[in-house]
Amino acid sequence: MASIDLKIHGMDCAEEAAVLKSQILPLPGVRELSFHVFEGKMSVVYDAARVDPQELISAVGRTGMRAQEFQEAEIEPSEASQWSRWGRTITTAASGFALIAGFLAHAAIAGCAAAVGVDESISVPPLAKSGYLIAILSGGWFVAPKAWLAVKRRRADMHLLMTVAVAGAVLIGQWAEAATVAFLFALSLALEAWSVGRARKAVGALMEMAPPQARRIGSDGSEETLPVEEVGVDSRILVKPGERIPLDGRIEHGETTVDQSPITGESMPVAKGPGDEVFAGTINHDGALEIRTVKSAAQSTISQIIKMVREAQSKRSPSEQWVEKFAHYYTPSVMGLAVAIAIVPPLAGGLWSLWFYRALVLLVIACPCALVISTPVSIVAALTAAAKNGVLIKGGVYVELPGQVTAVALDKTGTLTEGRPRVSRIVPLNGFGEDDVLRLAAAIEMRSEHPLAQAIVDRALSRGIRTEPVESYQAVKGKGATALKDGRPVWIGSHRYLEERGEQTPRIAELLTELSSAGTSAVVVGENGHVCGLIALADRIRSEARRVVGDLKVAGVRHVVMLTGDNRPTAEAIARESGVDEFQAELLPQDKLAAVEELVGRYQRVAMVGDGVNDAPAMARAGLGIAMGAIGSDAAVEAADIALMADDLSRLPWLVRYSRRVLAVIRQNIVASLGVKAVFVFLTFIGYASLWAAIAADMGMSLLVVLNALRLLKSGTDPREGRA
Repeated sequence: MASIDLKIHGMDCAEEAAVLKSQILPLPGVRELSFHVFEGKMSVVYDAARVDPQELISAVGRTGMRAQEFQEAEIEPSEASQWSRWGRTITTAASGFALIAGFLAHAAIAGCAAAVGVDESISVPPLAKSGYLIAILSGGWFVAPKAWLAVKRRRADMHLLMTVAVAGAVLIGQWAEAATVAFLFALSLALEAWSVGRARKAVGALMEMAPPQARRIGSDGSEETLPVEEVGVDSRILVKPGERIPLDGRIEHGETTVDQSPITGESMPVAKGPGDEVFAGTINHDGALEIRTVKSAAQSTISQIIKMVREAQSKRSPSEQWVEKFAHYYTPSVMGLAVAIAIVPPLAGGLWSLWFYRALVLLVIACPCALVISTPVSIVAALTAAAKNGVLIKGGVYVELPGQVTAVALDKTGTLTEGRPRVSRIVPLNGFGEDDVLRLAAAIEMRSEHPLAQAIVDRALSRGIRTEPVESYQAVKGKGATALKDGRPVWIGSHRYLEERGEQTPRIAELLTELSSAGTSAVVVGENGHVCGLIALADRIRSEARRVVGDLKVAGVRHVVMLTGDNRPTAEAIARESGVDEFQAELLPQDKLAAVEELVGRYQRVAMVGDGVNDAPAMARAGLGIAMGAIGSDAAVEAADIALMADDLSRLPWLVRYSRRVLAVIRQNIVASLGVKAVFVFLTFIGYASLWAAIAADMGMSLLVVLNALRLLKSGTDPREGRA
């Protein structure tokens, strides 16, 4: 199997994508098609032994569109591409000027004729007719060829409807109305193309976040500026204050604050120093940085975001699928109704010219422009705005789902809590002081990579406690560690390890039970056959957790549950503090999956929020998987349907509210589009609708729904305020 991406000139809406699908998919050897309407791109998976890419380009040409191999970087426009870019604007303007000239000539000649007593009210003067004809030809320049192709395909589309309406108006002598319809429809298509271009620019703005060049530092300290594609992994690069970071990497030298909002949506700069990760597209504020690259340009976080947003455009939302299916039946149905109106009433004694004119008005009303364009523009605007706010949505289908969620399952560690254990209490025993216990524990744990060990070492350092290295360090898997300090044996371990050593006393057992009931994990520190003290550690709940749970409820989520593999006392303490409705503790991955299945049975639409890797099975079963803090984590982005790039729980209620706003905009556009058509159908039957009024209303509605959809590009406020 092979694949190719083709740039399609002339593909501006979902209807044209459907035309391409009907032409390309039946070709022998073509396996799969996907469309990125807002980039004008078609992706084809085909059998290389049976299909020549040139055949695909030729097949596109038979639809009236033009194809060439897609290039990621935009090249200097050629004369042909300049015409494709500006041709529609030029012909529309020419049609408008000719229409005005025709109107003026018509009015002037009619006025002169009336002054001398000649009746010119019926015939159209030749000079005015010339203006109208130019307006019709200019307005139909891009429309008529597509109408002819629709005839050849035996598939009615909006281009055919408009062409028939204009031709019919000319046949019955309604030159002014024919020219008006031709111009207004051309203007409507130009506005549609503009809206598509606006959405394309919004996506393109993501691509401009990462600089195209990087300043690489050689082994001799020299600097050279290279395209980012030529800078390999494990290279050293220099980033000066005020510059964008060109590649993902880790700081080796320098301290600064970094504006990560292009990726995470965070409003405040983040302090960075040696050892910290930085990401392409973010902005270095204060100091010069030397960075060791960890990813190539193609694999950087911002590149993955751009790739996901592009791919998301081809995954259509339920609303888009409904609109496409509706338009597929709606257009030919109304065309059949128009034919019936033109024939049946005259056969019953009505005037042929009157009912033929009303049939033409109905054809204009049948044009589904506003309906077809509104939903895709809404979805792409939402995908782009969410990406700018640090929320990566992997398809149109997932834009609508958060707004429909009725229950949310939250993983505990790293989601409701910070995911970093901290020392919460030190209990000295047998004559030792708190600092003595901490000094001994830190000396042992300096050799360990375990998160609990790191928390103990961090607490010792924060209290200014100096530690001497231990000797003969040995980890006891899953239990603790032993060592020698100043020649005497020392150890640190769990409650179970204490029991195995036979050093537990009733008093120590009581203290350990008390610490466990408080929701902490306790480690025991001992030496020379006695216990020196206990250290309690806890994964601290996020400061915003309770507010976020409340915001989810206000946003319409009926049930919030916490799922964790941690022990029940710890889980109970976190659940009580966070305000969730329910919690389940001591769960293995398969238990989480079962818990989510039970939630789906009760609430149907369930979202699972976790780290995107360990919780992947539960996320998949929930129907909507949301990964927390996915910045820099390819695995988390891959596993989830939606990735919250920043480690910020408050984006969750924002996502629910924003999704509901998107749904509201889509519904507004659909209802408004169909409502206007229904009104004009009624007006047509009672004889109060005209061709120019129908097309003006359709054009106005197209512009209105596009502008309404483009409002979604502005998400409104900082995501952490929880509002859209």
